[in-house]
Amino acid sequence: MSSLSAISSDILAFSFDGLSSPSIDLKFRKGPQKGEHTLGWGLTWYPGDNKGAVVAKDPSARDTKSLRGAMHDWDSFRSTVFFCKVRGAATGYTHLETQPFSRAFAGQDWVFMHNGDLDKTALNKLHFNKSIFLEPMGRTDSEAAFCFLLGKVQDYGARTLAEVDHQVLLSWFLQLDDLGSADMILSDGTTVAAFYGSQSVETQLYYSRIKPPHSEAGYHSDSASFALSNPRDTFRTALVFSSTPFHRGDWKPMQKGQLIIARRGAVVWTNKKDEKQPAQPQQATHEQDGHLQGVVVPAEKPRSTPGRGFASQQAQAQQLSIVQSLQQMKAVQHNVLNPRAITHAPDGSPLTYRLYDVTHSTEYKYEHEVEHSTHSFRLMPVEDTVQEVLNCTLSLSSEGEDVRFEDVFGNQTLHYSIIRPYKMLTISCRSLVKVYGQSPDDYSVGQRQAFIPLTMMPWQQVMMEPYLRSPELPETQIRELLVYAMGFAERNGRHLMDTLNDINQTIYRDFRYVPGSTSLRSTPFDVYASREGVCQDFANLFICLARLLGVAARYRVGYIFTGANYENKIQSDASHAWVEIYIPYLGWRGFDPTNGCRVAQDHIRVAAGRNYLDATPTSGTIYRGGGKETLRVQVTMNEVFN
Repeated sequence: MSSLSAISSDILAFSFDGLSSPSIDLKFRKGPQKGEHTLGWGLTWYPGDNKGAVVAKDPSARDTKSLRGAMHDWDSFRSTVFFCKVRGAATGYTHLETQPFSRAFAGQDWVFMHNGDLDKTALNKLHFNKSIFLEPMGRTDSEAAFCFLLGKVQDYGARTLAEVDHQVLLSWFLQLDDLGSADMILSDGTTVAAFYGSQSVETQLYYSRIKPPHSEAGYHSDSASFALSNPRDTFRTALVFSSTPFHRGDWKPMQKGQLIIARRGAVVWTNKKDEKQPAQPQQATHEQDGHLQGVVVPAEKPRSTPGRGFASQQAQAQQLSIVQSLQQMKAVQHNVLNPRAITHAPDGSPLTYRLYDVTHSTEYKYEHEVEHSTHSFRLMPVEDTVQEVLNCTLSLSSEGEDVRFEDVFGNQTLHYSIIRPYKMLTISCRSLVKVYGQSPDDYSVGQRQAFIPLTMMPWQQVMMEPYLRSPELPETQIRELLVYAMGFAERNGRHLMDTLNDINQTIYRDFRYVPGSTSLRSTPFDVYASREGVCQDFANLFICLARLLGVAARYRVGYIFTGANYENKIQSDASHAWVEIYIPYLGWRGFDPTNGCRVAQDHIRVAAGRNYLDATPTSGTIYRGGGKETLRVQVTMNEVFN
C-alpha cells in the first residue's frame, strides 16, 4: 500500500491438499473504518492447478455482490491455492493498484498480497534488479515489494519457491520487514509463503489447519466466511492464513518475524515453533523398574567345526595362501557383512541390542463341541540379520497333527489339524527375542532412488507386483485416495522419504485411535472418510496410498513395546500392525503410522504379506460343531535386562 495511514484491510489465503472449490464471501465491516483503504476486493486462484492464475478484482466495490455473481456456477473455480483480499484499495485506485497482484515469472504465474506500509523510497533503492520484466505497473509499495522478491528469486537462479533455501527466503522477507509493516503472502501456485512482520502493530496474521469432517455451516470471521459445500471437497484438508481468526477451528497467531512455508495443505517449514508441541513417541529408556524376573537367557554355544579330510585340508592351505596375499596388499577395504557384529554407527554412537520376552495368548470358547477343525499359526518372530530368536515355544490345549513350513511370504507357519472334540482352545506362544540396533540408512548411493516415481528392473517389478496392486474399490473412491496420495508427493517435491514420512506423521496426527470403530471389512476409504480406526486400519490406508504412488508396500504384524514413552498403551495388549516399504537396493523399511515413528528397536516383526489375511497370527476353519464363538487375546511384552 502506498499510504502511511492506519491499515484496515484483510487478507485470506488457502493451501489445499487437493483441488477444491470453496464458497468464499468477503465481508465489508460496518461502521467507521480506519485509514484510506476501505474499498475493493480481489481474488486469485489457479484453475485446475495449472500454471496460469485467474485474477478477479473490483477496486471500487463496497460489497461482494459482483464477486458472488462472477463465481456462480463457474466450473473453473477449482484450485489448491486461493488468495483473497477485501478493503485493500483507496479512493482513486485502479486494477493496477488492487491486490492480489499476479505476474508471470519462470513459466508460471506468481501471486502476492501485502497488508501494511513500507518506505517506498528505501524499497526502490533496495530493489536493484533492473530487469524490464520486474518493473511495477502501479504506484503501490506492495507491488514494488512483489517485484523485489521476484528479483531475488531470479538472482538466486530458482524457478519455484521449493528451489529456494528456506533461510534465504526468510532473509528476503526480513529485508522488507526493516522498511515497515510487512504482512505478506507469496505463492508460485504450489508453495505458499506467509510472513508476519515484526513492525506490525494494528494488524495480525493467524493460521489454522482445517481437516474433515467439515461443518455444513462453514467458517465465519469478521472479514470473511467460507465453506466446503461441494461434494467433491468433503475430505479436503487446508492450511488457511487470515488477518482475523474464524469462530471455528484452532487458530494460532503468527509470531512477529515468523515465516511459514506451506504446500498442499500442510506446513513444510517455519522458523519459529509453537510453544506447545504434540507428544511424540520416543525410544524407551532402560529403567530398572518393572524388570522381568526369573527369565533365563540361554548361553550362546560356540559352533563346532566338523572334521576335514585330506581334500579339505588341501583346499584350506590354498585358501590361506590367498588370504596371506590379500594381507600383503596395501589398499584393502574390509566390509562387515553381519550387521549384528557392528557395534557403532558411523557417527560413533553405540549400537546395542534389546532383549524382549513376549507371550501371545489366544483363547477360543464355543457354545457346542468342535469335532474337527484346522488352524494356521504365524507366531514365530522373524529371524534375520537384525532380529534373533533365542527361544520360541508354542503351546496348545488340544492335541493335533502339525505341519511346519515357510509360506510364500517367508512366514514361519504351523498348520494344525484337531480331530478330538473340544469346547475351548487355548494357544500360547512365548518368545525370547533380540532386536539389534542399526546404523542409519545411506541414501547417497545412486541406485537408492530419492524421488517418485521409482524405476525398477523388470524382475524387480515381477517380484513386487503383489505389493503394488491397489485394493479393489469403486473408481470414485480410488480417485479421491489418489488425490490425497498425490498431495503428499507434490507437497514434498516427490522426494520419496519425505513423502513417506509425511504420510506416516499425517495419519498419526489427523486420525484418531478408536478401538471398535472399524471391522475386518473396513476398507482404506472407510478409514480415510471417518478419520478413525486402529493400527491395522492405519496400516491399510498407508499401504493403499503408497501403492497408488507406485511404491511397493506390505502389511506387517508384530509386537510393540510401549514402555513409559508411548501415550497409547492399548496397542501393546494385542498384536500390532504397521507398514513396510520396499526401497530398491536398500530393502524393506518399516513405518508405524499409529505412533508416527519409524520402526526400530521397540518393534518385533512376526509375519508379513499383502494384507491382514496373509499375516494374521491365528486363523482356522471349523468343519463340524462349534456354534457361537467367544474370543480373548492377550499379549504381554517385557524388556529383559541382563
